[in-house]
Amino acid sequence: MGENKKLMLAGDWYIADDEELGADSVRRESLCRAFNEEADHGRRGELLRELLGSVGEGVGIRPPFQCDYGRYISIGPRTFVNFNAVFLDAAPITVGADVQIGPNVQLLTPTHELDTERRRAGWEKALPITIGDNVWLGGGVIVCPGVTIGENTVVGAGSVVTKDLPAGVLAVGSPARVIRRLDGTTAP
Repeated sequence: MGENKKLMLAGDWYIADDEELGADSVRRESLCRAFNEEADHGRRGELLRELLGSVGEGVGIRPPFQCDYGRYISIGPRTFVNFNAVFLDAAPITVGADVQIGPNVQLLTPTHELDTERRRAGWEKALPITIGDNVWLGGGVIVCPGVTIGENTVVGAGSVVTKDLPAGVLAVGSPARVIRRLDGTTAP
């Protein structure tokens, strides 16, 4: 494994314009294209299992679907992902069981250097995203690098999640803020 890939997987700064990472991206591009063009659901499931790191039983993803590498994505059983999902998995993306993901949702692990010279030179790093069991992400939700969303949480359509969300809450807005607990108690 090359140095940039090691750095990427360790969550350190790396240069994404790298031969090895480029080859991984070509693999992903081919599998995503095949998945997105396949009409047969059985064959589409086979392609998904080849593309992603792990796929639970009963997972449904509606094409088109795009990702960075695919192999760093894990999706739990009975999870549904609607049209136009973008999962940028330069770091692990872990999606739990029974999750509902609306159309146009983006899970984005990469972050770029704030220093203009280093950003221009291509430095970036990636931070993992974790989505707990039984979460619902409404249409157009964006989840930023390093975020964990607790189980049974609902994120309203169009929200941008920049920080961790606890379990069992409703969060909305940009940036997403908890507006109430879903068990009827006062929001934290």
